[in-house]
This record gives sequence, structure tokens and C-alpha cells, in this order.
Amino acid sequence: MHELPLASGRIDRGHVMPSDIGYLPQAADIDRRFPITVGDVVLLGAWSQAGAFRAVSEGSVSEARRALSSVGLTGFEQRLIGTLSAGQFQRVLFARLLLQDAKLILLDEPFTAIDARTTHDLLQVVRRWHQDGRTVIAVLHDVEQVRAHFPQALLLAREPIAWGPTVTTMTADNLLRARVMAERWDETAAICDVPDQSAA
Repeated sequence: MHELPLASGRIDRGHVMPSDIGYLPQAADIDRRFPITVGDVVLLGAWSQAGAFRAVSEGSVSEARRALSSVGLTGFEQRLIGTLSAGQFQRVLFARLLLQDAKLILLDEPFTAIDARTTHDLLQVVRRWHQDGRTVIAVLHDVEQVRAHFPQALLLAREPIAWGPTVTTMTADNLLRARVMAERWDETAAICDVPDQSAA
């Protein structure tokens, strides 16, 4: 995970260490033409335990098989990633996250351009993470997915619109306000520079 410098403000992770965070970007930076197997991609989730110079343990290999089974890819260990469909590859990336065993999981549009069956199966993985007491933060555009699977929501449209329990955040009024603000977006507009009131 790569961190960008803050433009302003601060990030308070509490007691969460970087090693406790699992991250799935919107576009994985894995060249699918590279001849790497599904099993090896999943085992990258054990990097924090193995590192660059230690051999992967048999325990990690067994965990990788269980992770693949959890996402519906039993027996895919030796398949090259270049032979997978978009949905199958996303399942592999979720299996890699399972192997990381992270306390905090960040998902950036994890269900974009994948089929309904894969989305359903991976949402069950998200549900298990919730049941395990893990924190899952996902960027989503599907309002119904948010309502059905995420108890808390932050509605953004150029600025925060609402934050709190999903049932009170994703209301018709709030969604209308967000849509109006999004439709007024102007990429050529000047950058808003709000004066720092504390300096006055």
C-alpha cells in the first residue's frame, strides 16, 4: 500500500499498524501477462510473515488453499492468472486478502465490471469479515449494495453529505443532494482554497 502525503489535516489510525491493513485497489497493479500462478498470487498475502528471503510455510500454503476454497476457486492453484476471467481474478485478489488476515480492510470499488454471481459470492466474504469483527471500508457506487451489506455509510459528492447509520444516511433527500452536486461538477473550475480560520 502506497501512502500519499496529506494536503492538510491528519490521519489518526488509533492503534492500527500498517501491517494490520489489507488493501484492494480499484485496478490491481499485477500484469496478468506475467506467468505467475493463482496460488503464488494468493501466497503474496503471507508476505508479512515470510518476507523476501524465507520460504513459505506449509501452513501458509494450506491457508491459501482454504482461502481459494472460500472464494469458489478450489483447484485453481496452478492456473496462470492470464487465463482467468475478470471475475475469477477478483476472487483471487479477495483470497489474497483473506490470507493477510488484516484487521482493517480497504476495498476500492471491488465489484466494478464483474458478474453478479461473483459479486454475490464476494459480498458473502465481506459479511464473514463483519462477523469476525473486522473493519471493512469500501468505496461503492451501488446504493443497494451499501444498504444491504454495510451498517455505516459516508455519502460523498465533492464534500461530505451525510455520515452515520446507513438507514439514516442513504435517504432519498441525501441522495438527491449528492446527485445534484455531482451533476454540477466542473473539472475546469479553479481549486477551492478555504482560508485557515485558526490563523486569524
